[in-house]
Amino acid sequence: MRKPVIAGNWKMYKTLSQAVDTALALKPLVANANHCDVVIAPVFTAIKTVADRLEGSNIRVAGQDCSTETEEGAHTGEVMASMLRDVGARHVIVGHSERRQFYSETDETVNKKTHAGIKSGLTVIMCVGETLDQREQGSAESVVSQQLSGGLSGLTASDLDRIIVAYEPVWAIGTGRTATPEQAQEMHAFIRRVFAERHSAAAAEALRILYGGSVKPDNIEGLMKQADIDGALVGGASLKAESFAEIVNYRR
Repeated sequence: MRKPVIAGNWKMYKTLSQAVDTALALKPLVANANHCDVVIAPVFTAIKTVADRLEGSNIRVAGQDCSTETEEGAHTGEVMASMLRDVGARHVIVGHSERRQFYSETDETVNKKTHAGIKSGLTVIMCVGETLDQREQGSAESVVSQQLSGGLSGLTASDLDRIIVAYEPVWAIGTGRTATPEQAQEMHAFIRRVFAERHSAAAAEALRILYGGSVKPDNIEGLMKQADIDGALVGGASLKAESFAEIVNYRR
């Protein structure tokens, strides 16, 4: 049985004090959420303090990105996955559509970051998803299949234990639009089939696939009723402890 994951991506929001306040407000609200893994991803500058303040709780901390590099060096502005691990992160998000769209990340870049995260002992949340144009042109599945193939290239069977896939239709991120539960389920089932073909049926059955794209308290229940949706990667609704807690504590 796959344990759901509800992860909050705080993006470039919150000063250190605001991040700590939100994390501490969230802590008691989800303390009894044993049905799922709870993850929050604050900005780099808040990771250590937030992780320290959440120590002993059921909330894990993630980095929003990491470098492709795995050795120290002259890479100004970069942060290695091992450095995230060192300051208390246990997960890292890679390949988010904003990174692909605004920072020119490719499947090759995402693959390097995925390997870096796994090498450092982090669980990698690898994002895939199509744009509105790609969906309207009928190429959504081919786009997602290519992103999966490129991002997961070269991983061993044991590496796959540290992979979570997040399906994020780009047209539903920050737009207020959301894929219907049925649309999301269709793509999640497709991802699981592709995973089975390229790895194994057992690995595909164990793979946790999250939905991301304007997830809110009022649509999480419908999404989580779908057979192949194993949680959510939440953006805006994760910025307030109360709304994120509502999503975490969805009726089940």
